[in-house]
Amino acid sequence: MQIGELASKTGVSARALRHYEERGLLIPARSSAGYRDYAQEDIVRVAQIKTMIDAGLNTASVKRYLDCARVGDHGTWLELCPDLRAELASISECLDRRQGELYERQQRLHDLASAN
Repeated sequence: MQIGELASKTGVSARALRHYEERGLLIPARSSAGYRDYAQEDIVRVAQIKTMIDAGLNTASVKRYLDCARVGDHGTWLELCPDLRAELASISECLDRRQGELYERQQRLHDLASAN
């Protein structure tokens, strides 16, 4: 299938698919005319990539851990090795810090708005 069809089937833009290819996450075959030719398995691979990116992993991390991604009855999940577990914990800690900073900023805005 060509890039437009894969984009349609996965809900991921053609631009994002090309980005995944540039990062070595998705490697399509090429037709004799040079067009990308995606296999049926690439639909699952794109879902795995998207799930990992949506969870906060950058493309370098996705590339390192993509082989840990599994698909089951309840969607994509990761088979955790110690390095991946540590990276996910680090991302979670960063998000917790950012959430705390946002809460503090929200409180300061509230204080400014109610200071009459």
